[in-house]
Amino acid sequence: MTTAERLQRVEREHPVVPITRQCAWLGVPRSSVYYQGKPAVSDDDLALMKRLDALHTQHPFLGSRRLRDRLERDGVFVNRKHIQRLMRVMGIETLYPKRKTSARGPGHRIYP
Repeated sequence: MTTAERLQRVEREHPVVPITRQCAWLGVPRSSVYYQGKPAVSDDDLALMKRLDALHTQHPFLGSRRLRDRLERDGVFVNRKHIQRLMRVMGIETLYPKRKTSARGPGHRIYP
């Protein structure tokens, strides 16, 4: 049995067998029974992520600094590093011309 299946077998309101004994029988840490996970993103961050997504859709060339400035104009004061973290979580990346180090010049010979 997997750990998740063993955790489901623990009956919290069992009239006779306490949770500690059930966990010992099933080989599950007791803290896993009581653990309540936190949401990955808070409601405030979710609203900010929606706003960042709208801004990024309109202006995909804006980085974290300029996004912060746009948000400040709208009255939302957020740290730049917080914006960077949310952009990483969302998978948003700024579009800009990248370096072309592999592009060869016209008429140049390629050496092995």
